[in-house]
Amino acid sequence: MLWKTGLIFLCWGLTSGELQDRQSGTPAAPARTTLDFGLVPSGVYDTVAYYEPGAIGILFNMMHAFLYVVQPNPFPEGELKFLIEVTLCRVQVIYYELGFVVCAALGLLFTVLLPLVGLLFCLCRCCDNCGGEMHQRQRKNADCLRGLLTTLWSVFMKLYMAGVLCAYAANQNLSSQLKSMRRLVKSNLKDLHTFANQTPAQIDYLISKYDTVKQHVLHDLENVGVILGGRIHEELGKDVQPALNGVLSMTGTMRDTKDALENVSLSLETLQEGTVKLQANLSLVRGSLSNALNDPVCTHPQSFEICHNIRSTLPKLEIAANYSSLTDVTNQLDKVNEVLKTDLGQIVEKGFASFNDTPNLVTDQTRNIVEGVKVLLDDVGSNVTTFTKLFPVHSTLTNFTKMISHTHSQIEDIYPQVDQMDFYRWICCITLCCMVVLILTFNFLGLLCGILGFDRHATPTTRGCVSNTGGNLLMAGVGFSFLFSWVLMGMITALFLVGGNLEKLVCEPFQTRQLFKVLDTPNLVNTAWKNFIPGYLYNDPELDLTAYSLYSNCKDNRGIYSALHLDKVFNISAFFNTSVVSGSRKFEGMKVDLRGIILLESEGKQNLISFTETGINEIDFAAYLEEVNKGVTRIDLVDFASRLDAQADQLSKGTLQTSLKGHANTIRQIHIQQVIPLEKSMSTLNQSIRLLERTSSDLPVRVRDVLAAVDAAQYLISHNATFVINQETEKYKQTIIGYFKQYIDWIRTSVSILSMLDWWRLVSSSALFLLNTFWFGLGCSTLFLLPSIILSVKLAKFYRRMDTEDVYDE
Repeated sequence: MLWKTGLIFLCWGLTSGELQDRQSGTPAAPARTTLDFGLVPSGVYDTVAYYEPGAIGILFNMMHAFLYVVQPNPFPEGELKFLIEVTLCRVQVIYYELGFVVCAALGLLFTVLLPLVGLLFCLCRCCDNCGGEMHQRQRKNADCLRGLLTTLWSVFMKLYMAGVLCAYAANQNLSSQLKSMRRLVKSNLKDLHTFANQTPAQIDYLISKYDTVKQHVLHDLENVGVILGGRIHEELGKDVQPALNGVLSMTGTMRDTKDALENVSLSLETLQEGTVKLQANLSLVRGSLSNALNDPVCTHPQSFEICHNIRSTLPKLEIAANYSSLTDVTNQLDKVNEVLKTDLGQIVEKGFASFNDTPNLVTDQTRNIVEGVKVLLDDVGSNVTTFTKLFPVHSTLTNFTKMISHTHSQIEDIYPQVDQMDFYRWICCITLCCMVVLILTFNFLGLLCGILGFDRHATPTTRGCVSNTGGNLLMAGVGFSFLFSWVLMGMITALFLVGGNLEKLVCEPFQTRQLFKVLDTPNLVNTAWKNFIPGYLYNDPELDLTAYSLYSNCKDNRGIYSALHLDKVFNISAFFNTSVVSGSRKFEGMKVDLRGIILLESEGKQNLISFTETGINEIDFAAYLEEVNKGVTRIDLVDFASRLDAQADQLSKGTLQTSLKGHANTIRQIHIQQVIPLEKSMSTLNQSIRLLERTSSDLPVRVRDVLAAVDAAQYLISHNATFVINQETEKYKQTIIGYFKQYIDWIRTSVSILSMLDWWRLVSSSALFLLNTFWFGLGCSTLFLLPSIILSVKLAKFYRRMDTEDVYDE
């Protein structure tokens, strides 16, 4: 139980908690800002688990491809579960292992048959069969055949040599890898010491960072008016702002109406006086022109028609509009001025000021609640410090380090036995390699002596000693091949079955994490346990803690507190939840009363109603527009004066011509001095009348809509603001709670985790990789013995000294 206690308290620094929403289905609002807690101080660890196979990795890929050909089926998860449960072989498992069974059968067949074949081969040669007769037939293509056999033998020998070299390298690397375990074990245990020694400092750092949460919470509490009041103001402002802006726009309409009425009154007075003067002046000009046309010159035939035309246009010299018939707007102007005596803009500004004072109202009305939350915040900080002191972290870590030291000493004690077993393994593997090397040596020396001692001109019975020695060495290699091949194939078959099945049933499923599904089989270790890990740790086999979830959490560098469900031992989540619930209850008592906000006083409302009763709609706009559209005079005076000048030029020079030109200039002066100012007044009158007409057309409707919007906004603030206040208060509360959630989530993920799974997996997988590489390389060399036996027997005929030879008569 010591290791379980040490594991639990070693993970103290990884404690974490999760805040639960008191009301299900209510999403938590995101925190106002992301808190920066800095980096947790961590120790310097020495363990670096890394393995690079190098060039031999190519052989490993070939071996892996070979295993895939032998076993292409997926991992038999269901069958393995069944075997574990009932310990009974099934057809599905046999089908899965069919490739290994076939290869093992071939290996056993090779192991049994090859010695028998060698025995029969020797007996056959003793009877001068199977190439045992010391006689060689001479053929014309003998040299070509010998060269072909030598080339093939060289190729096979190179492959043969490559396989044995890979097997030897794998054997040496396997010993080195096992020896490197000492360094990994030592450095890993040292890292455990470092981790255990660093844990108290990490815990102190985690506790100290509670001040960061506290400062942010205090900031939000001290600015509750700006934050919470601002949010309430923003939400209510969606209805209040348009309503008050509508009232404010009416003040502009009032001023524009007043200006328009003043322009109408002034323009009408100007036009009435101006048209009277203009009419008098035009009458004088018209009478003077009529008297001038009585001149005797007009009786002349050539001048009569011109004078007649001028006399016929004289009646048009008069004013067109009669402004004296239009009623003035003095009454309406007086009423508008009376309305404007009340400063509606100032009343609206008071409404804005009252509404904009919402943050201050929130600050004043929540002061007691804020103070209560501040007291609770201090209590939580004290309780956090007290809570951490309830557990004997230092004494537990001391016991844990002692356990590490004791474990290290026990591991050191078994190193001699491990070295001895590895030495025996190394001797066995070297012996197997030496068998292959011995065969390779005989074959190589035989081929070398045969090539060097071969004499093209010598007959089979006269071959030299060196050539004969080469042939004998080749046959010796054949003999040793028969002697050792069955031993080699037997060992290779055994290693193949062990290493291949470990690769397919352990390493590959471990990489794909399918192996954990088998390990997580219910009732695997104990028939009464659903999950064995929580059964051993907490005696609670129903807890949802599986090997797959534990490995995944550690692999993803997640906190062991949540990975091992250490809340079964000490539940910090419950502590923080209790504290947060207490604070949440204080916020539930928060009440904000906005009924003191008056958007528009009754005086302002009455002012708007009075504006609609000023009588603007009683103005006869049609009569005004009718007179304005008539113009100032019936005829254009400038055009009349120009035509009068032209007609005067057609007359003979004299008194009449001079008089007509004088009258033309007089008319032009009347136009400049009287008509043009009147036209400007008429334009001002036209614009003002049309503005008043547009204003009066929808004035009652506009005022009614504005007053309705103000009343609706006022009703919202006075009676229906509770929903908005509660909604924004909940968001504000969740923001405060969000700081605690960030703090707890940071605790969960920030403390460094020392995982031993990776380097143990790396050591075991690299050892298995070297073991599989060894049998694959040695197996390739052993398989190449078969063609080398055949080629060596064939080549020996070309190098050994024969007893007889073919003799041909000439």
